[in-house]
Amino acid sequence: MADVSVRPARQTDAEVLAALQVATWRTAYVDVLPAAVLDGLLDERAAFATAWGEATVRPPTYRHRVLVACDAETVVAGATMGPGEDDDAEASTDAEIFTFVVDPAHRRQGHGSRLLSASVDFLRGAGFTRATIWLDASDEAAQGLFATAGWAADASTRQLDLDGDGSIVIDQVRLHTDLAEGTHP
Repeated sequence: MADVSVRPARQTDAEVLAALQVATWRTAYVDVLPAAVLDGLLDERAAFATAWGEATVRPPTYRHRVLVACDAETVVAGATMGPGEDDDAEASTDAEIFTFVVDPAHRRQGHGSRLLSASVDFLRGAGFTRATIWLDASDEAAQGLFATAGWAADASTRQLDLDGDGSIVIDQVRLHTDLAEGTHP
């Protein structure tokens, strides 16, 4: 059996998580975003690493968490989560997975499923009864991963405006799941 695990992220994971985020986005959005935007993500790695590191060592609340999935000692996926931030979210009961990235070279090996399961376990333990995530509307693989774990679209959509002028937008759908004890995920 392979040496795989999920654990809380460490500040020393920040650089790797930033690289995974860039690799994941460059793969996921290759048919959605212009090449210049994708290439510009490489310039954002330092900012992404800072954000991952801050989320790891100074989370806004005890109900925020960063988890990583590992293949032996190698971090291959990461997720950030905490109280839901949507206008219709109830912060005391609704959680959100803000970021969920799996290294494209390590997909379909169970890392995403393990990370999602551990994320749900943390959110339940933190007292949340519902969770959501926003995903690219055209990302069938990500939606499939969450659907297999019992998540479903809730009819909410939004457009992520990347440059602020509406010229580069990503259509997103929101998925949700019930975290109440005795429910599936």
